[in-house]
Amino acid sequence: MIEMKPMSDKVFLDTNIVIYSYSEDEPEKQEIANDILEQYSNQIIISNQVINELSNTLFRKFKLNADEVRETVLELNDNFPIVNFNLQTQLKGIELKGKYKLQFYDSMILATALENGCNIVFSEDMQHNQVIENQLTIINPFRDIKSK
Repeated sequence: MIEMKPMSDKVFLDTNIVIYSYSEDEPEKQEIANDILEQYSNQIIISNQVINELSNTLFRKFKLNADEVRETVLELNDNFPIVNFNLQTQLKGIELKGKYKLQFYDSMILATALENGCNIVFSEDMQHNQVIENQLTIINPFRDIKSK
């Protein structure tokens, strides 16, 4: 179960959280991802980057066709705000990459989350409990799952 945060927090989801919500390959991670979607439903923001990465994974790994991917994207659009980023966001992402020694696409997730006033980013790929710019806390909701 995910530790509850204040209900006023704005939450940003990294692509892996969204992917696990659709994947049946790892049921424990799917359950956690779906818990996040339920618990934070009115606080979640995702970005076009997440939609692009998710779509690529749905085509490549899940072997979905264009109609199925389209339906998934529309479902997400119906349930969560999808934000875009601009040049200023990209410049902030470049700054964050250097400052925090991040992967570039992770830094873009964080820059977009910061730009949209988020306090939490759920991600499997970044350092758990790291605080970015004194505002944004990275939470790895899967950290307690034992590797098989």
